[in-house]
Amino acid sequence: MAHSNSHSHGHEEIGHVVPESTFLKVLIALLVLTVITVLAAQVDLGKWNIVGALVIASVKASLVIAIFMHGKYENRIIWTYILIPFILLAIMIGGIFTDDPFRSHPLPFGAQGQQESAPAAPKASAHH
Repeated sequence: MAHSNSHSHGHEEIGHVVPESTFLKVLIALLVLTVITVLAAQVDLGKWNIVGALVIASVKASLVIAIFMHGKYENRIIWTYILIPFILLAIMIGGIFTDDPFRSHPLPFGAQGQQESAPAAPKASAHH
């Protein structure tokens, strides 16, 4: 008598069944967040522009991971592997933000050389 190592007992696992309405809601949320991203790019918030863009992008990425990649239905060990890259990214970005205020901001690359090689403007002579 042949014995199968399968524990499915004739039942196939179909995975996580997500209603189409959930996908539609996430699609609408992603489209709205995309519009918000475009509108936020039109507003000058100074140094906070990058923070706003990263927050919006993080929300969009979280929606994609949780719903489209079925992360919402995974166990804790998988969530650990999902969250570790986000934690490392937050540490790296946080390091940049804490370091940036203490740096002098020189001219963009190559701009200083252009100033040195540019011919000096002729001095105006006084004609009376």
